[in-house]
Amino acid sequence: MNRARTALVIGGGIAGPVTALALRRAGIEATVYEAYEHAADGVGGMLGLAPNGLAALELAGAGHVIGDLGQPVGSMVIQSWTGKRLAEFGGGGGTPVFHAIWRADLYRALYDEARARGIAIEHGKRLVNAVEHGDAVTAEFADGTRATADLLIGADGIRSTVRSLIDPAAPGARYSGLLGFGARPDRPAGLPDTGGSMCMVYGKRAFFAYFVDPDGRAGWFVNLPRQAPMTAAEAKAVGAREWLRRLEEVFADDRVPAVRLLRQCEPDELVITGALEDLPKVPVWSRGRMVLVGDSAHAASPTSGQGASLAVESAVQLARCLRDAPGHPAAFAAYEGLRRERVERVIAAAARGNQQKAAGPVARVVRDLLLPPAMKLLSKPEKMAWQVDYRIDWEAPVEATPAA
Repeated sequence: MNRARTALVIGGGIAGPVTALALRRAGIEATVYEAYEHAADGVGGMLGLAPNGLAALELAGAGHVIGDLGQPVGSMVIQSWTGKRLAEFGGGGGTPVFHAIWRADLYRALYDEARARGIAIEHGKRLVNAVEHGDAVTAEFADGTRATADLLIGADGIRSTVRSLIDPAAPGARYSGLLGFGARPDRPAGLPDTGGSMCMVYGKRAFFAYFVDPDGRAGWFVNLPRQAPMTAAEAKAVGAREWLRRLEEVFADDRVPAVRLLRQCEPDELVITGALEDLPKVPVWSRGRMVLVGDSAHAASPTSGQGASLAVESAVQLARCLRDAPGHPAAFAAYEGLRRERVERVIAAAARGNQQKAAGPVARVVRDLLLPPAMKLLSKPEKMAWQVDYRIDWEAPVEATPAA
């Protein structure tokens, strides 16, 4: 067998350390190369880690890092701007529908786990080129240094450099029509405990989601429709105080606790993420000894609640394929066959959800009329099983694993 033994993982966010951990289990030693000079502590808002993602994280040997991070969400309660309950997902008293966790916390936990397991993470390594030669590939970094291994894996996110090296014609990110905001003040909110549920509100002018834990502390996020995108830097330049003022106006007519929570938020507590984006289809996932994983290959918008989970799944499946296939070309083909249909289906479902959140004045009226029956249909467990019940059998040979 012409199996790979070493890999360069480009990108040190969520997907990078998990990929290195999964590769380690498959017998491949990886080093993670991160473009930024320092660890990305404090970066990012709230995300959902679904049961399928937690199961995949266990296979990578990192399920234990979740521990008490975040809030287990037993159900999602869907409401209209009037406060009317439209539907509930979950709530059966079993496994949480997802963990509401802050990206910064998940990042730090995975970063620390990778380092503790002896995986090297090098900072200040911005990839500028990659050159294949014989049975290896060499990464060239902006600081003039190089690194060589059997494989190069792009885990460098939605604006992936590796994706453009694999395919110069590769598509870029697509704007969802929404801007993202959130906060998690470390003090009681003065609101009743939501009983382990996440309340998701289709407001008159924007989408608002929140939970209150048993200690009285709240976490919340906003998806604000806006026709033109704004980068995170552009949105931050507006100023947190001004955004809080605008968001209060947006939710002024909604009969939910949005304005109350916004007024409790200090400007330095507001997380401003800018445009919410996705990648509906990346035609080429691999070339030669290079391959994509996570958001570089299949970025789902935050509406999916599956972005981090899909990244972990792909890391594990890529490791399995490299473990079992006779060489990297066969491994990459098997990996794409296992992943493409599933991830593109999740991305498409989230895009439909974004359209509901970003509805204009007329579309909002239609949406509010159609939401109750639609949500009652979608809230049936079997409707979401294809997403959250997905499990990977690590022990099964890849050849025996059917495509998604």
